[in-house]
Amino acid sequence: MSARLPVFRYHPDPLASGSIRASTEKCACCHRSTGWIYTATFYTAQEVDGSFCPWCIADGSAAERFEGDFIDAYGLEGISDETLEEVAHRTPGFHAWQDPHWLVHCHDAAAFLGEVGCTELAAHPDALDHLRLDLRMSGRHDTAQVEHFLTHLGEGASAMLFRCTVCGTHLAYVDAS
Repeated sequence: MSARLPVFRYHPDPLASGSIRASTEKCACCHRSTGWIYTATFYTAQEVDGSFCPWCIADGSAAERFEGDFIDAYGLEGISDETLEEVAHRTPGFHAWQDPHWLVHCHDAAAFLGEVGCTELAAHPDALDHLRLDLRMSGRHDTAQVEHFLTHLGEGASAMLFRCTVCGTHLAYVDAS
């Protein structure tokens, strides 16, 4: 396997999230076998035969060559053009049942930490509060039902956990099958 993986500010552990895995597959961009390959989403109108190594993601060459994005930029509002460019074109996306989306806090994209269930989420009360608010805003007003739903995360629904890169607040959104 190749040297240390590139550092992704907005996706600090793509191995743990499953977005990058060990592989002998050659990169569709640089045609090298680096020992690692990207496994999540890439949005493009072009035909891509294979996937990308982490280095072609980090330097932006994969997104540039294939005119694509690693995430759907919808919802990434209130951040700088430079940050949008980094998240969409130089940061690995992640797996989700629904279309994955990136959260924003303190006028910056948040760092994706991974998919979590109830047990992991309990360590982040700020993320739980964020989810409660989102669920109420989406029409779930019965507190008992919201709490029941949250305590059963990991059973047909999970949370996508993020951390603000500015203030450290944890955020999450629900992803369901």
